[in-house]
Amino acid sequence: MRRLRPDFPLLAISMGLLLAVVLWAVLFTESLARAADVALGWVVGSFGWLFVMAADFFLVLAVVLALSRYGRVRLGKDDDEPEFGNVAWAAMMFAAGMGIGLMFYGVAEPLTHMLEPPAGVGLAPGSPEAAQNAMEYSLFHWALHPWAIYAVTGMALAYSTFRKGRGNRFSDAFAPLFGERPRPVVGRALDLLAILATAFGTATSLGLGALQVEYGIDEVFGISGRSLEVAVIIVLTGAFVLSAVSGVHRGVRLLSTLNIYLAAVLALFILIFGPTVAILDLLPAALGGYLNDLLLMSSRTGVFINKEWLSTWTLFYWAWWMSWAPFVGAFIARISRGRTIREFVVGVLLIPSGVSLVWFSISGGSAVWLQLSGQEDFSGKLAQGEEAAMYALLEQLPLGLITAGFTAILVALYFVTGADAASLVLGSLTTRGSLHPPKVLVVTWGVLVGLVALGLLLAGGLVALQQATILVALPFMVVMLLLCWALLKELRGDPGAGPSHRHPQHHLPDVIRWASGEKD
Repeated sequence: MRRLRPDFPLLAISMGLLLAVVLWAVLFTESLARAADVALGWVVGSFGWLFVMAADFFLVLAVVLALSRYGRVRLGKDDDEPEFGNVAWAAMMFAAGMGIGLMFYGVAEPLTHMLEPPAGVGLAPGSPEAAQNAMEYSLFHWALHPWAIYAVTGMALAYSTFRKGRGNRFSDAFAPLFGERPRPVVGRALDLLAILATAFGTATSLGLGALQVEYGIDEVFGISGRSLEVAVIIVLTGAFVLSAVSGVHRGVRLLSTLNIYLAAVLALFILIFGPTVAILDLLPAALGGYLNDLLLMSSRTGVFINKEWLSTWTLFYWAWWMSWAPFVGAFIARISRGRTIREFVVGVLLIPSGVSLVWFSISGGSAVWLQLSGQEDFSGKLAQGEEAAMYALLEQLPLGLITAGFTAILVALYFVTGADAASLVLGSLTTRGSLHPPKVLVVTWGVLVGLVALGLLLAGGLVALQQATILVALPFMVVMLLLCWALLKELRGDPGAGPSHRHPQHHLPDVIRWASGEKD
């Protein structure tokens, strides 16, 4: 098995920048918080529209490619077969993409949107209309748009690596724009942006997981405090490092499949012991409302809706998904060799979106119905933080302490699954695209990402995590648009797409002559 040497200049620059952020957060906490506030205000005010339009573009592009003649192009050689079965493929893809986020926001987001609907939509807090809008926006943030971001990234990387036979570096996919061997400065700059986006996106997830696991421990054992946050991050970081060094076939696949089964058990428990009929009623209503208002939600910027709300929710989510795109895209590219573009897009868009619909309808829908019917008031728990929402719901069901402990374990496992995939990808990005980076390097990246998460939590908790994600995602969004351009440029000449059946082109003078009645 061929081992590629680490790219030491890239490794030194990327790790140096991340360590600088950690030291800034620990030694000059208030300074970092002020700088992030100023920068975030500028980004949201000047480029919020670009985040909205870019996310829409990625969704349209993925659908068009799947439905066009390019959908038959195989992400690999023409005789390649899929490496993983459909169930294992879907489980790994979903767990790496957003499993921990659904656990964190599955109850919190619908409740928050219901109790505090965005200013500008004209909905009364706590009303049935606000509840409907809450479910629609939750699906909007977690269904088609985020997975389209992952799809176009994974598609471009898989096409470049497995069909064109290039290296596995992120920058290799830009060969149609910069040549087969991009200049070292250009290639390293692209790889550096991918590394920083991946590191901060993973750190955000680690921070969310630490907050929710910490709250679960407090619920079960009555232990809390900043020292517990630190301990949770250390333990979770060690766990995902151990999983990552075992490799994709053992660690990631086994944990991904286990996560799916455990999450299904929790969802089934809530469905059976929660408001079952209300959940079943809500599922088609949420889907129909989401599809009906998709265009409206997709086009809302800060003009007619509160910019603070937009940056806290929609822009944060789009930035978060884009920051995860390098590693989730690389990971699903790694496990999708041999699938056609059409099969890839359909699977990546519809399977996780369907799971998000079911999960939000069961967990978030139960909480929304309990709040709407007056059986429970979750506003007090939400005031403690989003991490408290899931446990507040479980308190209303039988076996509250047991399910709280079960949920804390599930969140930890989901974090391990996503983060060990990230550490493997970071190792690959800094070893010239090696599919099997040195284990020492993987461990180093795992520890460093854990330190970044710890530093951001110390600097401001969840708010600091959200700010860092949006700021890092802005330059990487431009990189993703260039990646789409490179993919389209190369697909046009792929023989696997078949003949184009294009009609003859008529130039403007010909059209004018035809319209005026002149004939050749």
